Amino acid sequence: MSNEKVATHKVPFGQKVAFGLGMLANQMFPAALGIFMVVLVQDLGFPGWMWGILFFLPRVFDSITDPIMGFISDNTRSVWGRRRQYVFVGAIIMGVAFVIMWQLYRESGVDYNFIYFLMWSFVFYLGLTIFSVPYVAMGYEMSDDFHERTDIMAVAQWIGQWAWVIAPWFWVVMYDPDWFENADAATRNLAIWVGVICMILAMIPAIFIKQKSTKDDDSLIPLSLKNIGGGLKEIISGFKEAFKMVPFRKLCISTFLIFNAFNTVAAFSFFIIVYHMFNGDAGAAGVWPTLFGSLGALVTTFAVIPTVAWMSKKIGKKNAFMLSQGISLVGYIAFWFLFVPGKPYMFIFALPFFSFGIGGLFTLMMSMTADVCDLDELNTGKRREGIFGAIYWWMVKFGFAIAGLLSGAIMTLVGFAPDAASQPEGAVTGLRLFFSGVPILGTAIAMLIMRNYDITEERASEIRVAIEKKKAAKQAQTTNAKN
Repeated sequence: MSNEKVATHKVPFGQKVAFGLGMLANQMFPAALGIFMVVLVQDLGFPGWMWGILFFLPRVFDSITDPIMGFISDNTRSVWGRRRQYVFVGAIIMGVAFVIMWQLYRESGVDYNFIYFLMWSFVFYLGLTIFSVPYVAMGYEMSDDFHERTDIMAVAQWIGQWAWVIAPWFWVVMYDPDWFENADAATRNLAIWVGVICMILAMIPAIFIKQKSTKDDDSLIPLSLKNIGGGLKEIISGFKEAFKMVPFRKLCISTFLIFNAFNTVAAFSFFIIVYHMFNGDAGAAGVWPTLFGSLGALVTTFAVIPTVAWMSKKIGKKNAFMLSQGISLVGYIAFWFLFVPGKPYMFIFALPFFSFGIGGLFTLMMSMTADVCDLDELNTGKRREGIFGAIYWWMVKFGFAIAGLLSGAIMTLVGFAPDAASQPEGAVTGLRLFFSGVPILGTAIAMLIMRNYDITEERASEIRVAIEKKKAAKQAQTTNAKN
């Protein structure tokens, strides 16, 4: 094995924080959206089919625009670099659209509100794409150091996790008559605060994270109407090439399984707490459903992310992944025994184990994707963080959409009716079985897939050395040709 080293790029802590503040915006929008969407059915009278369309169509649009934005971002020639300008503009579009999207009044009628919300959803998701794809790619290219990449993502995830600590408390504010007269009035006001604050946070990486000019980079494909056909071909071929890479395919499929399994059963915690622990009395359950999400996010923020980052340096990224997911399995098993009627505090003991699942997943996987981008550069000579980021997050979003369908299917299968005062015998037990069983199955298969993942620190260093050699040879060739 080669012992050669290349100069690595250490990132100042302030730059990591700037990137992390963008992650807070990136996480807060979906966190708030998940809370606010209930108002459409619960308070504004949207039938289930309307809710389904609002959930599905904008995400289909999002999945189409993500790879296109990845290609545009990867090939932008500009004095500001390839990413910053899109992050800035996307932040403004999604912030403004989010505020306008939620200005719904029940007197406007269901049909008008449905069309209004759907149209502004498309604008919001367009802004989210313009922001998030270059933003994620910006994080991948901030450093070429194996462990520094994990530190960057750990700081970003630590800051971003606060969205999931804060968002569950919107429930308390929205349905407290001392705050607002009704929940739709609450969302109109809260959306302004969320939209404006997150818009500012999302602009911070564009302002403070500097990038090299790509104005004269002739290795990039020119972005013009004439080249749009070639551009689409490049997107398709980029997808194929990326997914042919075994390490990247393992990352994508494992993320899909773990994240999909988690989201399939995430909503069940509310029903289990209310119906199993408080006999269907939501009032008696009080803030316990909120505490489940908020305390879990706090554990992830203060315990899981720093621990996973430390584990990654000590035992490597793959081993840290395997260990963190193994710990999460303990948490899911423990929930079966710790959801105890009359003793709601018991489930808190399972949260530290359970939180290692998602908390460890994105901290490590985003860092590992950056390593895969190096391997792609060695193979193709191209830096395609935008395309790789778009594909990876497409898998995340696709998993989220599938999870929504599976959640409904499971509730139907066990006979659970969310709006019923009491449940058929065995329905809540069925939910509890799936709540533990689905994530255990998804995580176990993901661990099986990742067991042979082979980009170690040593191999990553060899890849960097090989890239630098190729660059030096190309530069020498160019210099000789000029002489």
